[in-house]
Amino acid sequence: MKYDGIFSFSGFYKFCYDYLTEEFGFYVAELKYSEKITGDAKEIKIEWEGEKKITDYFKYVVKVDFNIIGLKNVEVQREGKKIQTNKGLIEISMKGILVSDYEGKYNTSPALRFFRGVYEKWIIPSTIEQIEDKLVSHCDGFLGEAKAYLDLEGKR
Repeated sequence: MKYDGIFSFSGFYKFCYDYLTEEFGFYVAELKYSEKITGDAKEIKIEWEGEKKITDYFKYVVKVDFNIIGLKNVEVQREGKKIQTNKGLIEISMKGILVSDYEGKYNTSPALRFFRGVYEKWIIPSTIEQIEDKLVSHCDGFLGEAKAYLDLEGKR
């Protein structure tokens, strides 16, 4: 997802974090935050990783990368008042991963690994597909809400 325009960086950051943790119930950790200042603009790179246990066997892992280019402080008129906000280009990419046997219970012996393969391939493939579809829906939903937030913020 890409957006170029006016937005509040701190407001958008909080919105994204709250959306993932409160709406979807992910535990989110920030793996990377770097800023590079060039003149009056900043370039910011942020990497998040979120986890959510679905069952005793499955969990979701999401990776979200933010790349903010040319972030500048600007002053805009809103409802007759001057306010400080930001302007720049935001690129967000998100990757969802379904992890099975996340505790490694079925990796302790060759026989258990074999049974895990049979279980996933022949017994629960439709369940896996449903869980994967829900993860894709979460990722698409997050990106859609982030875009909607930025579009609304830019039009105010």
